Amino acid sequence: MSQTIIRDCRVWDGSGKAAFPADLLIEGGRIHRVARNRGQLVGGGAEVIEAGGMTLMPGLVEGHAHISFGNAVAATDLGDLPPEEHTLLTARNAKTLLDHGFTSAYSAASAKLRLDIVIRNAIAAGQIPGPRLKACGPEITVTGGLGDERSAHMYRESFAVIADGPAEIVKWARLCCREGADSIKLNVSGDNLYKAARAEMTVMSEAEIRAGVEVARDFHRKVNCHCRAAESVKRAVRCGVDVIYHCEHADTEALDLLEGEKHRVFVGPAIGLPYAVRESLTAAGADPKLRELVERSLAAAVRTYEQMRKRGIRVVIGGDYGFDITPQGANARDIEHFVKLFGYSPSEALACATRVGAELMDMGHELGQVREGYLADLLLVDGDPLADLSILQRQERLVAIVQNGNFHKLDRDALARRQGRTAE
Repeated sequence: MSQTIIRDCRVWDGSGKAAFPADLLIEGGRIHRVARNRGQLVGGGAEVIEAGGMTLMPGLVEGHAHISFGNAVAATDLGDLPPEEHTLLTARNAKTLLDHGFTSAYSAASAKLRLDIVIRNAIAAGQIPGPRLKACGPEITVTGGLGDERSAHMYRESFAVIADGPAEIVKWARLCCREGADSIKLNVSGDNLYKAARAEMTVMSEAEIRAGVEVARDFHRKVNCHCRAAESVKRAVRCGVDVIYHCEHADTEALDLLEGEKHRVFVGPAIGLPYAVRESLTAAGADPKLRELVERSLAAAVRTYEQMRKRGIRVVIGGDYGFDITPQGANARDIEHFVKLFGYSPSEALACATRVGAELMDMGHELGQVREGYLADLLLVDGDPLADLSILQRQERLVAIVQNGNFHKLDRDALARRQGRTAE
């Protein structure tokens, strides 16, 4: 059984405690030993990596992944892409996420029925590199809901499928489960980037949501929901949805419902896209109405997630990366957004990106922390992310990326340079 010792590292273990110096032994894909008394670990034939005081931390977890989204400008860009090319794009995106330190990902939706599923299976089989993936089916929406890009005179595909009424929802939910999705996705509210239903509108009925949830329960799968409007959040909680994204217009009643289910429900702001849209609208000539909508959405998100943090509701990072203004691989920006916008401490934000994400993956007992017996999904970082979270957005600062004890990346030149500085 192969062994690796990472010596002289500074461990941020994901528990919320302060970082500490330690040596670490990886054996059989798991963390076999975390030794605070450094220099004590020995292993016959073990590979030894001298970290020189670099930070060792859990691998990142993308909590709202769209790995089949790639530089789309319009929703129809994803519908127009043939499935063969789309599969190759999704495989490239999976590698990109892993290259940027995301060793696990929970999908919020796939752009076509089987894209997530086939990529998940290929990653698990070791055929392609990528994060450990929980696969989702396509977004299930209603006529006039987010993802319905049709017109009365013209049919257009997007990233969603259209289902009206409980019977159609049931059919699509069962299809997703039959094909092997780990979760289904329901678009309950509208969105400010959509032409018909705006963000503060709730367009899917409680009966439709409940129908999807019942199918998921029968198949032992999770349910994810796109919910921006307050009423959409309330409906989702009342119907037993597991993961509720966005939530920025949640009112006090909605927050109370979420808090009452905080040991069951996860939420995710997916703040990266509206933040990037706002940045893109600073140019002269930008649509003032769209700018006003986006500013209102961001302000609402700040108010809501400040409350979520205070109420102890479990929040995950990530979301809506894969558009032209939110490229795949930039996902770690969300960690910094949590601190600058929502009032999280750096340690709290990193916990959302690691430990809480692992809980969302249903793997909180063996993932998301640097603990003995846990899976060796680790990042060795040149620098201190707690002092500067932007480090995690720079590939060259990720000196080692470890998944299941295997080194996806090991920058020996960076280690040598570090040893040279340490010797001085």
